Amino acid sequence: MILFETERLVVRTFTAGDYDHYYSLQGNPDVMQYIRPPRTREESDTFLRDKILAADPTDYKGFWAVEEKLSGTFVGCFVIIPIPDEPEKTQMGYSFLPAFWGKGYATEVAKRGMTYFYEQTPLNEIYGVTEQPNIASQKVLLKAGFQPHTSKMEGEKELLVFIVRR
Repeated sequence: MILFETERLVVRTFTAGDYDHYYSLQGNPDVMQYIRPPRTREESDTFLRDKILAADPTDYKGFWAVEEKLSGTFVGCFVIIPIPDEPEKTQMGYSFLPAFWGKGYATEVAKRGMTYFYEQTPLNEIYGVTEQPNIASQKVLLKAGFQPHTSKMEGEKELLVFIVRR
């Protein structure tokens, strides 16, 4: 099932054929640098099977695969999920394999994700959360229309919180 498309990308439901793809993101220390510690193969497979593939495909929240429209190559992931420790708040996120960094894919997905937020969700607001040193992601959020909101500490890490309200 396709969630949405952009000029160059397709954002689609993960399938049982995506275990290697998902692990290529979740197990990659460069990708996970500002997200969480990398997952082992077993952790990645279990999360994909038990959380992503088992989820209701009609729910407006979730995890979706991102692939290039022309080649069908898996390039990353797009999410709309609760903020950890603040489940009443929802965040938009994205991660891409390093080979696809610097191509504008994150901005393309985040901008189209905003259209999805406005047209397909009941949410009144959506957040973007980045670690303070993740300037590239902060620029993506700003280009997509997010505004700086606040900062908070998560252990030793300073997180910057961005917001869009209807």
